Amino acid sequence: MKIALMDSGIGLLAAAAAVRRLRPDADLVLSSAPDTMPWGPHTPEEVTERALAVARAAAELGPDALIVACNTASVHALVALRAELEPRIPVIGTVPAIKPAAAGGGPVAIWATPATTGSPYQRGLIREFADGVEVTEVPCPGLADAIEHGDEPAIELAIAAAAERTPQDVRDVVLGCTHYELVAERVRAAVRQPGLAAPGLYGSASAVAAQALRRVGAEAAPDAAPTGSVTVLLSGRTATLPDTALGYPEGLLLQAVTPAH
Repeated sequence: MKIALMDSGIGLLAAAAAVRRLRPDADLVLSSAPDTMPWGPHTPEEVTERALAVARAAAELGPDALIVACNTASVHALVALRAELEPRIPVIGTVPAIKPAAAGGGPVAIWATPATTGSPYQRGLIREFADGVEVTEVPCPGLADAIEHGDEPAIELAIAAAAERTPQDVRDVVLGCTHYELVAERVRAAVRQPGLAAPGLYGSASAVAAQALRRVGAEAAPDAAPTGSVTVLLSGRTATLPDTALGYPEGLLLQAVTPAH
């Protein structure tokens, strides 16, 4: 079984690690485009063009499914990706985990990129899954880029700024960008208030990993022999994980089975 994941950069690490934990015997293809990121500031047409290029590179290796481990690409390019690849390769998009977060009754904060915050797409999800729940959309300018480049001071500043915009009484925080899951506990610490329980965090990695297995008719087997390989494609070129990826536990987990080139 071979599962491909795509993103503009290292935001795919969280979902890739989730697949790895569910099926240590699955081969993974990690396809990203560091030459063209960030995608957020670009038009939907430009995002679609970039996403298709990354997906095509992964598709050449014959995966059984493709996870679009990027909220921006899922919003703008999912229809085009499915039109080109399905039914040959099932395509699984990433949706912010607003529904499970809102099930607790709120208040809920949604951390997302400035482009996604306030977008018709996100507002539609809020209306559909969080009707009657107090929801605050929190833009996080610069956070995804800082995570991508492993810029610790910039990460701290961006998290602190977003925490300031987050109401103090939130019970749950939706991580509306796949990059944010790589610093999830730092987000939790930043928004936790003295004397109150730590807020719940809701990412998408585990859900999309499980959905990918369902789409290929596979069961979770976390105790399977860790025989799965990891192939890294950077803008279509076979490579190794970027050094910045190794600054996160998810990157270290995947490095252990990434061949050197």
